[in-house]
Amino acid sequence: ARMVFDMIDVDNSGTLVKQEIIQAVSSDQKVIDFLVNCGNPNLQYLLVPARLELALNQLDTDSDGEIDACEWEQAIEAALKAKLEQRRAQREKAAAADRKEIEEFTAEFLNAARECFQLIDKDDSGTLTKDEIVKSVKTDDDVINFLQNCGEENLMFLLEPKRLDRALNVLDTSKDGEVDVEEWEEAIQRGLKVRLAQLAEERERRE
Repeated sequence: ARMVFDMIDVDNSGTLVKQEIIQAVSSDQKVIDFLVNCGNPNLQYLLVPARLELALNQLDTDSDGEIDACEWEQAIEAALKAKLEQRRAQREKAAAADRKEIEEFTAEFLNAARECFQLIDKDDSGTLTKDEIVKSVKTDDDVINFLQNCGEENLMFLLEPKRLDRALNVLDTSKDGEVDVEEWEEAIQRGLKVRLAQLAEERERRE
């Protein structure tokens, strides 16, 4: 900011007069780029001929017809404050959007998990037997699609005949030969954790 002031102040007087400003904003690309991105409307209006006079009046707080270093610094400080506030607002907006995305994804995932359990549980017993699982992973596209993308390796292994028994043994923590709702939910929560981590990685790539 100080360097830009010095670039405009071609006579090294320590103040900026209207003619110096007009010359700089007409010909010096570094000055132009700085003003475009500075964040202070009055400084930006120096680039707009129709608004230049009004902007100068606002910047020239002591009304002596020139902009001194103090007045310039005040404008820069205001610009910095505005930029920081803008960034804070952007961060808050992004964080709110992230929270919403996570909440929506979680709700959708858990609903799909419950529906998958119900689709496998053909006799509505509240538990899943090996026979029910084997039949579903061969014939039910909704079950297959969910398990393929659930994020929990043992649930995914239910789709592979050679790994199915081992996966069931891990999922069946009570060792009663069936997977009940609680055991299913435990696996689903592990899968959800993985899927949310993947979602976070996708979000970082988008940003």
